[in-house]
Amino acid sequence: MATKQQITGSRVVAITGAARGIGLATAKALHAAGCKVALGDIDAEEARRQAEGLGERAVGLAVDVTDPASFASFLADAEQALGPIDVLHNNAGIMPIGPFLDESPETAERVLRINVQGCLNGMKAALPGMLARGRGHIINTASVAGKSPVPGGLTYAASKAAVVSATETARVEYAGRGLHFTCVMPSFTNTDLVNGTSGTRFVKNVEPEDVAEAIVDVVRRPRPDVVVPRILTGVLKTQPLLGRRLRDTMNHLIKADRAFLEIDQQARAGYEQRIGTTPARAPLTAAPADEPAVEVDPDEVLDQTR
Repeated sequence: MATKQQITGSRVVAITGAARGIGLATAKALHAAGCKVALGDIDAEEARRQAEGLGERAVGLAVDVTDPASFASFLADAEQALGPIDVLHNNAGIMPIGPFLDESPETAERVLRINVQGCLNGMKAALPGMLARGRGHIINTASVAGKSPVPGGLTYAASKAAVVSATETARVEYAGRGLHFTCVMPSFTNTDLVNGTSGTRFVKNVEPEDVAEAIVDVVRRPRPDVVVPRILTGVLKTQPLLGRRLRDTMNHLIKADRAFLEIDQQARAGYEQRIGTTPARAPLTAAPADEPAVEVDPDEVLDQTR
């Protein structure tokens, strides 16, 4: 396994959304492989607690990825504590799901601010230093949803498609400058994001540790794309060649077209509350005249942990 081998050079890695889920699993795996890790999260207290549990070569810091100034401060504090950033893992993200027309404008905006703008903010904050040093690696967490239709996750899938495109475009724009760009595309991963979803047939959910292991490997041996589980790499490559009718039939057979629509709302309630989004309504109906519609304050604290 990749995590059993030390990564040469004790690289400094900054990770967003690192208090839980994939981000935390990655921080633990990279730390075990010899890296220095900065755990960044909107939940700064939990990030610090997790970093203290790792011990030396780890620091927990606050970061709101939607705020460029906050992101810049996160990287500056990480560099002051650990040294120049060798690797930035833009991992923070949220995944509200349900029928598209039942999604509030506030929820859609929040998804795009965290999942897309947060990633762009991170690249803009990290790239100048990396370019000046002539080395660096940016890893962006997207999803297989960024390359395949996901009914019930339209805005989420759109945000991840944007991350896929941004990562590939940055790779080409900065070619020959000593930098690496990697897009990580996990399938269903057993974190809070998939609570209450029905899952798919034939393809088991992966664990955060599986994604973390793949990231450790790509830190050691950079490459543009990483799909977890690896078996889906061929599927994503061949789907465009199959034609839409055959692809849609296959997705129906494995229940991929219903996984984000057949939802146990009670099981998702805790996650939706934590990320500050309004659960999808079913069916979509207008609020009675004497009952004001529920609104979400866009300035409310955003939970950005995957």
